[in-house]
Amino acid sequence: MPLRYLFVDMNSYFASVEQQDRPRLRGRPVAVVPVQAQTTCCLAASYEAKAFGVKTGTPVWRARALCRDLECVPARPARYVEIHHEIVRAVGRCVPVDRVLSVDEMACKLLGDERKPENAAKIAAAIKAAVAKACGRWMRCSVGVAPNGLLAKVASDMRKPDGLTVIRSEELPARLHALKLTDFPGIGPRMEKCLHLHNVFTAERLCALSVQQLSRVWGSRVHGERWYYQLRGDEVHEKPAVRRTLGQSNVLPPEHRTDAGSRAVLVRLIHKACGRLRDVGHWAGHLHAGVNYLGAGRRGWEASTPLSPCQDTLTVLQAFAGLWGRRPRDADLTPLKVAVTLTRLTPTRATTLSLFDEDRNRTALAQAMDAIKKCFGRNSVYFGALSGAEDAAPLRIPFGTPPVNSPAYQ
Repeated sequence: MPLRYLFVDMNSYFASVEQQDRPRLRGRPVAVVPVQAQTTCCLAASYEAKAFGVKTGTPVWRARALCRDLECVPARPARYVEIHHEIVRAVGRCVPVDRVLSVDEMACKLLGDERKPENAAKIAAAIKAAVAKACGRWMRCSVGVAPNGLLAKVASDMRKPDGLTVIRSEELPARLHALKLTDFPGIGPRMEKCLHLHNVFTAERLCALSVQQLSRVWGSRVHGERWYYQLRGDEVHEKPAVRRTLGQSNVLPPEHRTDAGSRAVLVRLIHKACGRLRDVGHWAGHLHAGVNYLGAGRRGWEASTPLSPCQDTLTVLQAFAGLWGRRPRDADLTPLKVAVTLTRLTPTRATTLSLFDEDRNRTALAQAMDAIKKCFGRNSVYFGALSGAEDAAPLRIPFGTPPVNSPAYQ
């Protein structure tokens, strides 16, 4: 089987961005945190910090105990997204990027002579050089090359930082036997426990299972067959994911933990959600909004309403106004968290669009506002209901697929 995939994994991405941008942090143990507080958790750690046992999810107080010289720096999500797009462009100059899987991972398909091991190694070296030239020498990546995407990702994790690993089909499955079960994408702590219940404790045992055994483990013939063939290097084509919901949520800062403040932030979330909806080319048929309150049991309010298929912000704001009128008005309730979800999504090609001029004009207005924001910034134009909460619900750490370079929904 040929080497079909090359996988790029940026090393300690958020911490590396901070070290690249701030020379004084280079070579020092660094943790990226959401806020400067002992009670929060580390979002990312540099390799210098990892050497002391600091990792993602480590409480800051614990991290400081493990590493007395630890530098905790506040996260800058917008900067990480900006650098991400520069990295994608740099990789694309060496080989076309097939899929962006997260803010620090991407997969590339190899074709023709690119599939030869020596040529794949040259492409990997070119990628490393291109990323360093575009973003700085502290932006290192590990590259994995293998017959399919799953194994290419596994290979990228085998040698960090700044490594290159090639898994050839003739080495399978023996090359995988030394791995831990959780080294395979899709096997987390819960799945590992499930495998243990089926007497699977090693990667060697996992690779030896039949299709029927794997199907029993995963509870699905489809998943069982997929794992069986992928572990042997075959390329298994998956159906494209269908987007069904799109949501935004925010834990309210103290200054917005009021009735008026929670409403303002919900309006901000609607602006962001509708911007995302337009960006991905979908239309929504249902709106759900909710507020969680501090206190016993954290009581909450939830309400929803159907929508005529739309993607413009004004229509959703008007629907939300109707929901908001039904909220509880207990003065003793303190809002803690708010959320907005758009559901019953359909892509443009499968949506019956309105024939009324008013609806079409609203869509055109939303698109015009997006264009203005792209040129002049996200707060250059917005509906009056957002006044006072323009900077609420800022962009968060983009652990998943990052947003495009557009302020429309940031």
